[in-house]
Amino acid sequence: MTSITVTEARKNLYKLLDEVAQSHEPVQIAGKRNSAVLIGESDWRAIQEALYLTGIPGMRESILEGMATPVVECDEGLDW
Repeated sequence: MTSITVTEARKNLYKLLDEVAQSHEPVQIAGKRNSAVLIGESDWRAIQEALYLTGIPGMRESILEGMATPVVECDEGLDW
């Protein structure tokens, strides 16, 4: 993860916003008192969705089971 100072972030904020949105790579902004991480909005929403879904009892196991299921077995109930 790239790390920059608050001063650098302030000078290049619009460029940083574009970069994290396009690259999906977070940027650490390090200050004297605290640090933070800048991520794109779509990445933040994906993280929030993943946290929500994995918080549902049994969902994690269901997702893992689904990922292990061959695609040819996923047509159950479809009228093709």
